[in-house]
Amino acid sequence: MSPEEKRIVTLVQEGRLQLLQEELQRDSSSSLPALAARHYGRSGDTLLHYAARHGHLPVLTYLLEAADVRLTNADYKTALHEAASMGHRDCVRHLLGRGAAADSLKKGDWTPLMMACTRKNIDVIKDLIEHAADPKLKNKDGWNSFHIACREGDPAVISYLLDAFPDIWMTESNIKRTPLHTAAMHGCHDVVQILLERCNYEADCKDSCGVTPFMDAVQNGHLQIAELLIEKKKEGHVGSLSTLLSLGADLNSRDSKGRSALHMACSGQHAGCVDFLLKSGLKDSADVNGTFAEQLAKKDEVKKMFALFKEQDKNIK
Repeated sequence: MSPEEKRIVTLVQEGRLQLLQEELQRDSSSSLPALAARHYGRSGDTLLHYAARHGHLPVLTYLLEAADVRLTNADYKTALHEAASMGHRDCVRHLLGRGAAADSLKKGDWTPLMMACTRKNIDVIKDLIEHAADPKLKNKDGWNSFHIACREGDPAVISYLLDAFPDIWMTESNIKRTPLHTAAMHGCHDVVQILLERCNYEADCKDSCGVTPFMDAVQNGHLQIAELLIEKKKEGHVGSLSTLLSLGADLNSRDSKGRSALHMACSGQHAGCVDFLLKSGLKDSADVNGTFAEQLAKKDEVKKMFALFKEQDKNIK
């Protein structure tokens, strides 16, 4: 970018509307329509993108006097993608009011709603859905907006989406990972609890590699989630329980390489999970390559769990 272009972009990024207007008045060769249609830098952003990304509604409103709300950058992102991603609700509502497409696709087939679901943006999410954004659309990896929200882990967003679209949980990625896998892997305890209470996931649902949500939890050290997944019942719960809470996760489940949850816990070097699994009765055994879980233990505290368990087992015998 030229120095003049950088100055214009900076004014937009900083929300300096008056200075931007004065700059245009001084430079008769730079009209608002021409500047608004121009693409800047490698990203191909327009001034509309910069204003929406930084949440400057007055600047955005001014630019829309001359700019096309449908303008895209090099990644096919619109200003609505930018505003939704950053949680700038006033900008989102203004763009929607000006006719921005709620389901426009950026590179990778991400919609503005998907972008909003990467943050705790429940108000923005509601605005988009009220303008007919489709939460069931999938990106190139097979994730819909609900799946993405389960990774972020906001219980309010998950509950809202389930209220609005009761069957939205019935989805899986291209490699057959469910939202339950994702929430368990990322340690989203409250979301896992909601999914188990409100969604009818099969016990120990496996992805294309044979990995279950329980394995994801222990591999990443989320002991409370592992315990939640393995419960056989939940005190105080009323109603039908066709969920993992009633069925219980299978301790002995294996992935496609013959690895158990104990292998996963040792691979992640999570002593607490190893202790929990051993005390729950899971025995160490070899995977398809002949590797035992204990062989994967590198940290002293993980090795100690096996030593303590063997000592206790010896005393019992």
